[in-house]
Amino acid sequence: MLEGAFALLEALRQHGHEAGVTELAVACGVPKSTAHRLLEQLVALEAVERRGPRYRLGAQLYRLGQAWQPHPGLRAAGRLPLHRLRAATGGSAVLAVLREEQALTVCSVPGRVEPLAPVRDGEAFSLDTALGRALRGPVRGGAVLDREDVVAGVCCAALPVRSPAGTVVGAVAAMVEAGQRLEVVTGRVAEAASAVSRALVRSGADPAP
Repeated sequence: MLEGAFALLEALRQHGHEAGVTELAVACGVPKSTAHRLLEQLVALEAVERRGPRYRLGAQLYRLGQAWQPHPGLRAAGRLPLHRLRAATGGSAVLAVLREEQALTVCSVPGRVEPLAPVRDGEAFSLDTALGRALRGPVRGGAVLDREDVVAGVCCAALPVRSPAGTVVGAVAAMVEAGQRLEVVTGRVAEAASAVSRALVRSGADPAP
């Protein structure tokens, strides 16, 4: 039962967070009656919301997801530095962690490149991106740069975030329009990454190395 419920939640996520019973039953390989029964149970728990004949992820699931901490205090430490990075570069600012061989976004502020490269909390990027390569660390010679390698018209600069113990716990990136001076963007990303690291020190939430 639990496996079926989580399969439906994952199918909802993959369908853009909203789908009908038939779509979800096919995606999960279960009878339509089984999918409907599990969905209604999830509705009762507020993990799923029903909008007419369609379903979407619910508020309770969102609250539970927000409570997940990839590293103690990391999401809170990243909020202000990311907003400042967005203001300084005009680009999308992202803080990500390494999760299941992907760069998982835990905090983001959309910028001018949003139509070309949308960013959302919970979105995963390949480790072949600048963000992913910065997460794998150590980074030699400064930031990891992407000069329209992944998305045409979008460049990126990324640097790792280190905990007080010195380990890489995340990475900060700015995705900007092609044509911007990446050396300037890199400096702003470095400031943001350092600010996140300092905030982690102030929070005192770093576990023992």
